[in-house]
Amino acid sequence: MLQAGAPQEYAIFPALNATLNGVSGILLFVGHSFIQRGKVAAHRACMIAAFCSSTIFLACYLYYHAHVGVIRFRGTGWVRPLYFTILTSHTILAITLLILVPATLVLALRRSFLRHKAIARWTYPIWLYVSVTGVVVYFMVYHWFA
Repeated sequence: MLQAGAPQEYAIFPALNATLNGVSGILLFVGHSFIQRGKVAAHRACMIAAFCSSTIFLACYLYYHAHVGVIRFRGTGWVRPLYFTILTSHTILAITLLILVPATLVLALRRSFLRHKAIARWTYPIWLYVSVTGVVVYFMVYHWFA
């Protein structure tokens, strides 16, 4: 469902973006469980896939909003401050990921595992939160309160 006034040719992007966020979240969770069990190769594969999914998401998100503009939340009452609290935390933390994710990935690829682990302790929960809240924002804007 696309918001009124938005061009129909961009209708696929909100669901695509939510799917990419959801896939990233699942890959992060599974990748984290792999490293906890010492399965380094499986962890690496999941995290690289999560990075790719998130990168594709970011490109699609920017393309969509460059063409469609701002999407207004239509919910009213108690849900409105809840939505904006989720959106604000999601957005601020997503911005931090633009530095944290590449830094974490580069440290791992350079085999600097102690430094990688130290920064990944911050990157993982933030990235997981941003992925999950991205899906929540999608449902709030396009389905639950459309």
